[in-house]
Amino acid sequence: MMESLTLTGLLKQVAGEFPSRRALSVSGKFDLTYARLHQLVEGAASLLLAGGVKAGDVVALTFPNTVEFVIMFLAVIRVRATAVPLNSAYTADEFEFYLSDSESKLLLTSQEGNEAAQAAASKLKITHATASLTEAEAEVKLSLIHSEPDPHSVAKLVNEPSDAALFLHTSGTTSRPKGVPLSQLNLASSVQNIKSVYKLTESDSTVIVLPLFHVHGLLAGLLSSLGAGAAVTLPAAGRFSASTFWSDMLKYNATWYTAVPTIHQIVLDRHLSKPEPVYPKLRFIRSCSASLAPAILARLEEAFGAPVLEAYAMTEATHLMASNPLPENGPHKPGSVGRPVGQEMAILDENGAQQEANVSGEVCLRGPNVTKGYKNNPEANKSAFQFGWFHTGDLGFFDPDGYLHLVGRIKELINRGGNVSSPYFSLICICIYT
Repeated sequence: MMESLTLTGLLKQVAGEFPSRRALSVSGKFDLTYARLHQLVEGAASLLLAGGVKAGDVVALTFPNTVEFVIMFLAVIRVRATAVPLNSAYTADEFEFYLSDSESKLLLTSQEGNEAAQAAASKLKITHATASLTEAEAEVKLSLIHSEPDPHSVAKLVNEPSDAALFLHTSGTTSRPKGVPLSQLNLASSVQNIKSVYKLTESDSTVIVLPLFHVHGLLAGLLSSLGAGAAVTLPAAGRFSASTFWSDMLKYNATWYTAVPTIHQIVLDRHLSKPEPVYPKLRFIRSCSASLAPAILARLEEAFGAPVLEAYAMTEATHLMASNPLPENGPHKPGSVGRPVGQEMAILDENGAQQEANVSGEVCLRGPNVTKGYKNNPEANKSAFQFGWFHTGDLGFFDPDGYLHLVGRIKELINRGGNVSSPYFSLICICIYT
């Protein structure tokens, strides 16, 4: 039971259950089965240990959406260190802030490296190492070894539910970005919630379109799929490309995808200007991280013949908080973000009293997926955790069917560098390539 309380344990369980199923593909390059992915992660973990990484150390990773990122992210948390995925488009100053604020001890990049990140790491005297995997049968190469790797060293390590596995920042722009530590239990709980509401199984397959340094792509796209024994495909370019999206979806028998409204719009525009000869039969399309206009939702459903399920999420809840259900579990309502998933949610007034249906108040939640608190930020923790609930800062109401409708922010926040802390009214800035 302890294993299912950690993401690492859950992934080990899945690898044992579906060893020969496809886990991860790089489009047109190679495929990894669950057994092979597990071997690669354990091997990379032993390299990290040989390189001096210890439990509790913080390791920053800045990569495109590549197989090396996936393996090294899972290897970092396997050795009980904390992974800090960073946007590779950051400036040197931004890297300096995030590396320093997270107290990173090591920076991992692809073999090509990242000039801005390396300059910041060098200034902060943080070690830099590169990771590469040339083919499915090769081993991961890590430019870090201090001693000979001991293949048995990893087997002795036990991952605990309380281990801080992931550290992300949420930024409100009115103040400095807030650091959000997420535990193995937070990750495992969120993966289970996402799997349950969308009924993800080993028969599912998706193509990642969102950056994996952001909680949406990382949790909803990648980790929930791996936690279900489903298949994940990374685009060959290491990022979303509208011109290859549908060919990848078809080639890898995709059954669903998750994206932000800007990407849904690009996919729709391309459908209108350059329709594909044939589209895959999708179980559902998911939209999250910003409000999806009901007209766009309707056009997506019409174009691709699948229900479009809008969801509500934020970093502090390890992504998913509420979602519209699959058609067999109830209606999906345009303009609503659906029902709470795997956690308690309440609408509270300023005195902490729960509000009835159709009465607006602050959306508050509690559950095993919610962070224990911001790092080194007692002031933010004091205002976010009150009356025994985590306060999102979002205003909303439940309708009589228990569906959540968001109406705004308690104090509207301005955008800084593309990422804002408003979980719903924010869009992540992504470089879009068509």
